[in-house]
Amino acid sequence: MNELFQDAFFSSIAAIGFASASNPPKRSYIYCGIIAAAGHSCRYAILQSSGTDNHNLIIATAIAALLIGVLAVIAAPLAKVPAETYLYPSLLPMIPGMYAYRMFGALAKLLSISGEASFNHYYYIFASQGLTFFAILTVMAIGSTAPIFIFKRISFQATRHGLQ
Repeated sequence: MNELFQDAFFSSIAAIGFASASNPPKRSYIYCGIIAAAGHSCRYAILQSSGTDNHNLIIATAIAALLIGVLAVIAAPLAKVPAETYLYPSLLPMIPGMYAYRMFGALAKLLSISGEASFNHYYYIFASQGLTFFAILTVMAIGSTAPIFIFKRISFQATRHGLQ
């Protein structure tokens, strides 16, 4: 349980740091931290209960991204800022950086080696890490933006102060 709280704490700190780069209203920082903590902790809990293979990581990320999207839509009218203000900084701690790093590392090796066995090995790493990276990014984008379109009325009234 301690790891879950640590995950929540550090993901909220990261999200607040990412949010501060775009200079949102000060009242949005707390929402951003809470949303990131909830989403990242959701993913962490799913992975701890089901295993950390790539399939489970993609499913857990999709569920967490959907949760982040729903929470961002709910929080948008409360602070009277667009849902995207919370959405993108809250997603950034879930970016699969190691998969991208390994994918580009394998690509660099592919371009500099000779020999079929070595090429096949690094191509496998490139393809495996790259597909996982792009699958995670895809489910993050779809899962987080779907609630904005599903709950369009709630989402877009945040900046209109409830007037339609």
